Amino acid sequence: MAKKSIEARQRKREALVAKHAEKRAALKAAGDYSALDLLPKNASPVRLRNRCQLTGRPRGYMRHFGISRNQFRDMALQGKIPGVTKASW
Repeated sequence: MAKKSIEARQRKREALVAKHAEKRAALKAAGDYSALDLLPKNASPVRLRNRCQLTGRPRGYMRHFGISRNQFRDMALQGKIPGVTKASW
């Protein structure tokens, strides 16, 4: 599990990105890059990191499910993910 401070920082970044999304889009469309520089660094969506919703793990993230590969495997074996079965041939 990720440290709580790392998860809190990520949530703070997500809030800033959502708050400044419209303003960033308008400034980019207008080509006003000097005004874009005045926005907070963490307001840029590039600074977000995909993390597992359950554990906060940043690596092995499966975008379709929103969880890490480890959690995906555990949940799939327990039958908690509809339509996912263990392959056997």
